[in-house]
Amino acid sequence: MDEQKIREALQVVVHPKLRKSLIDIGMIRNIVIDDDSVTLSLALRSERSPLRKVFIREIEKAVGDVPGVSSVQVEVIALSREEFDQLFPRAPLKGIEKVKNFLAVASGKGGVGKTTVAINVALALVKQGFKVGLLDADVYGPSIPVMLGISAVLEQKDNMIIPQEKYGLRIMSLGMTAGRGEAFIWRGPLVSKMINQLLGKVTWGELDYLVIDLPPGTGDPSIAIANALPRCLVLMVTTPQEVALADVRRALGLFQKTGQPIVGLVENMSYFLSSPSAEPIEIFGRGGGEQLSKETGLPLLGSLPIDLELRQGGDSGVPLLVSSADSSTGHIFHTIAHKIAEQTRRLE
Repeated sequence: MDEQKIREALQVVVHPKLRKSLIDIGMIRNIVIDDDSVTLSLALRSERSPLRKVFIREIEKAVGDVPGVSSVQVEVIALSREEFDQLFPRAPLKGIEKVKNFLAVASGKGGVGKTTVAINVALALVKQGFKVGLLDADVYGPSIPVMLGISAVLEQKDNMIIPQEKYGLRIMSLGMTAGRGEAFIWRGPLVSKMINQLLGKVTWGELDYLVIDLPPGTGDPSIAIANALPRCLVLMVTTPQEVALADVRRALGLFQKTGQPIVGLVENMSYFLSSPSAEPIEIFGRGGGEQLSKETGLPLLGSLPIDLELRQGGDSGVPLLVSSADSSTGHIFHTIAHKIAEQTRRLE
């Protein structure tokens, strides 16, 4: 009995979808022979895989039938994301075939100004010469149409949705499909399906960046984006106080587990200036973004003040990067966008 005989015996254990033997595609590995015992590893995406018991049973029978083998032990190990994607490549979503980079703007909790950051970072990227789209992936409370003053009805062509264009952005939101104040009620499976439609059924065209405004938390929309776009960059938004930082840490944990690269942190509502020459008033505490940056090793890309023009821009439909791009807060957004572009080039 030798390893070659074991490998030959395992040729009969075939993956039903790939129609190839598990030994040939590397899902069976680490074969060890000790006298009359054989130990090997079975690599699966998850230990809860529905094929787990079937594969183990077939492996035990195939190897057990080899003369001289008295016992077979199968250890289940995890395929890496890269291995899984190589074995089971996803069919590309039609709408995003020509999008170079994806940037999800996320936060652990609501009320930190994530949508304001997403809109103004997207506009800052436009002003730096990039072609940019903006997707409102907050399927529960889409607010981008209000914050950009969009009320036009969506159009379709060749079974694809045509995004709205404003301020140099291509924009899509579920808020464009329902009346103002109408409730959005989604359950888990429908959320993933809707996210995929917002990506694949919209004619985004050629874009350097598709900026995706995620809802707060670590629920179904964030998981759906992570699954659909495994190389999506993530920008985390927080405020200085500890309650926000605690939630952001949880959200960071989700994206780190799913393998999304995190380009950095933005601290919003860092301070308030009663006048240009006044001392900063740190209403929500201080140093939270810096502390989180030190903990995680992620760069703090910028600290944004509590700015009346930011709030007015969200209410009027004219964002700060349109009305006051050269203001001090506007320059902070330009710096954040510049750093994101630099990080993107490093990760390519």
